[in-house]
Amino acid sequence: MENRMIVSPSPHIHSGDSISKNMYGVLIALVPAFLFSVYQFGWDSLLVTAICVLTCCFSEYFITTFMLRRKNYIFDGSAILTAVLLAFNLPSTLPWWIVIIGSFIAIAIGKMAFGGLGNNIFNPALVGRVFLLIAFPAQMTTWPVASHLAKVVDGETMATPLSFMKEAIKGTEGALEQIPSSLDLFLGLNPGSMGEISAIALLIGLVYMLVRKIITWHTPISILLTVFVFSGILYLVNPSIYPSPVTHLLTGGLMLGAIFMATDYVSSPITHSGQLVYGVCIGLLTVIIRTWGAYPEGMSFAILIMNAFTPIINLYCKPKHFGEKVKKVKEATK
Repeated sequence: MENRMIVSPSPHIHSGDSISKNMYGVLIALVPAFLFSVYQFGWDSLLVTAICVLTCCFSEYFITTFMLRRKNYIFDGSAILTAVLLAFNLPSTLPWWIVIIGSFIAIAIGKMAFGGLGNNIFNPALVGRVFLLIAFPAQMTTWPVASHLAKVVDGETMATPLSFMKEAIKGTEGALEQIPSSLDLFLGLNPGSMGEISAIALLIGLVYMLVRKIITWHTPISILLTVFVFSGILYLVNPSIYPSPVTHLLTGGLMLGAIFMATDYVSSPITHSGQLVYGVCIGLLTVIIRTWGAYPEGMSFAILIMNAFTPIINLYCKPKHFGEKVKKVKEATK
């Protein structure tokens, strides 16, 4: 009995990979978006990211060592990745004490309350982000003017493209005309959270992770394709109030969520068919919330809702056991 086989919690990664290798791989994929956020918003974005990293690592170390009384793994990259993803979902001018609160909530409630890595039901970074959005709505929806706009905009803050989209749906004339061009949205020349504004930087990260086989295409592509098709139908019905599908794809946290947050190993389905179902549902919920919900953005809520359904998806979208087909054939021939 001394040589027992112990199976650890998910994520289970094969082909010689390890948790830390893949976590740091995702962090490398986030580098283009991080550099662009520093370029656009200055050193504030670097400060917010540093606070998130320090708070998340300290919170996990303290809870693991002194409350759970077990070995800590703060250098496996998971706490750092949670911190960076949370920072990417925040305005660069968010007060430091609110950043600390959000980071602590992400680790303490989003991750460690469930038992740590591999046991959390919801994406920890999104737990922290949604908590801050509900607790501090004014601060979380105050967007700084990007550096390239500071010379032409009178003021320190401005509305995001999602805000204009919501105003158009409410019937405000000329709201859609105030949305930046598709090229500007693609490059990231618009206000928003630190890591969500540049689609091209996020797509570079997607290509890197696909090439390195850190993730598969099923979840991100199914989300993006569903949003494109569903929003495209709405656009064809009434283009005067509903934005184009390209605008939907390039605004808000859609790219960031689809590529880096919905693909979380622990809180997403394990099979390819399950990931497709998961992605389609996230895409539908995102457009529904953006169009008819109270919040302009729906990506965070959509992912958290589908995180809760991941166990059910895994139950009904599981691969057949080895030899199951042969067994059924034999039983049918008896």
